[in-house]
Amino acid sequence: MGRDMTQGNPLKLIVLFSLPMLLGNVFQQFYSMADTFIVSQTLGMDALAAVGSVGSIMFLILGLAIGLTAGLAVITAQRFGKKDEKALRQSLGVSLIIVIVISIILTIAATLNTRNILELMQTPPEIIDDAYDYLVVIFAGIGATVMFNYLSNVLRAIGDSRTPLLFLIVTSVLNIILDYTFILGFNMNVAGAGYATVISQLIASILCLIYIKKRVRILRVRKSDWTKDWAEYKEHLRIGLPYGFQYSIIAIGSVAIQITLNQLGALSVAAYTASLKIEQLLTMPLQTMGVAMSTYVAQNFGAGEFSRIKQGIKSGVAITLVYAASIGVILLFFGRLLAGFFVEGGNAEVLALSERFFTIQSPFYMLLALVFVLRPSIQGLGNSFVPTVAGVLELVARVTGALVLSEYFGFSGAVMSNPLAWFAATVPLILSVYYTLKILEKEPTKKDLMLSLGSKKVYQQSKTLRKECTCS
Repeated sequence: MGRDMTQGNPLKLIVLFSLPMLLGNVFQQFYSMADTFIVSQTLGMDALAAVGSVGSIMFLILGLAIGLTAGLAVITAQRFGKKDEKALRQSLGVSLIIVIVISIILTIAATLNTRNILELMQTPPEIIDDAYDYLVVIFAGIGATVMFNYLSNVLRAIGDSRTPLLFLIVTSVLNIILDYTFILGFNMNVAGAGYATVISQLIASILCLIYIKKRVRILRVRKSDWTKDWAEYKEHLRIGLPYGFQYSIIAIGSVAIQITLNQLGALSVAAYTASLKIEQLLTMPLQTMGVAMSTYVAQNFGAGEFSRIKQGIKSGVAITLVYAASIGVILLFFGRLLAGFFVEGGNAEVLALSERFFTIQSPFYMLLALVFVLRPSIQGLGNSFVPTVAGVLELVARVTGALVLSEYFGFSGAVMSNPLAWFAATVPLILSVYYTLKILEKEPTKKDLMLSLGSKKVYQQSKTLRKECTCS
């Protein structure tokens, strides 16, 4: 069931909310490794290359839709914190329509252009047919993937992070079973892996809907909750689209770095890939803390508990900075050793590059921690402007850094683009949080509003909430 995050110790609430998501992310990583193993062992290296070659474009298109669902859930969390069940269900109705429409548009556009996309990406001729067979199935099932993510985000919006974990475990196990069934039992080749993913996501979506209908009364949308109020749709898209845009920005940046690494050679690609796997595993707690902060801030903003927002952000920043500093030290001294688990034969050149990767990035993981915590916190307030600005600056810094610095410093230059991007994103986020908290605490000056970077709407909403709290 849901958890009210407007009462109780902020840090304890945030950490307890994060733990199931962290477990789910770890489980998903191991599942991803198992999925890769199944394809490689049953179909061979060409099939594995075909599936792996479409990862960035899948992330780009699916990330847009999945990010949108996370943004839509922010409004749900705000209305849950406000204890306004009618408005909450109305938000669900509006969000469901947006999710369905976006899914249909993306499905049609992506499936009709799958071949063109693969050719544009210069997919090698020997794997392009397999890549197409896999990708077109994934694109055809966009609706199932997006719906599962939306329903999971809605449950998290009301403070329930455990139920999405259970459904994630179910869909992951089912996916592995279906992989073997379709690939070996029905001889469906790589398309079978695509069908396994889509069907498992569809079943998980159905289970989520059944659970919500049976167990979560507050999320049952009634006929009267469907609305034609275009202001509602505009407000939801104002929050949701920038979320999706940020996911796309990350994907574009990844593509830029991948292009740079490809030009540097196979050793650079192998070293970066191995190092990134270690980094992603150790930075998972930072990501889950960010999701928890978004829900915490949104609920407390809806409830008008502005002092708790400040307290929660301070606690979240403190704990993530300590953790980021710790993993920075660990990776600085043991990064090469950890990368060895992913480097076949212990290639000395690859491990040397991995060591350089961690030497460059380790001192800057605290910047990454700030990005992970502050951006979702600002989004939880309903401010979509600053995260968009931060995302654009992050993209520009990463692409410019990857393309320019690699010309002068090779592999080191490509790695430098990451801390550069984190710094570029952190600056507007810190400024916005500082001045936004001042706005929530007192009547702001014109200078405060100007420097708050897009928080004027937050101030107007906070004034409305203060009046409602006073009246009640």
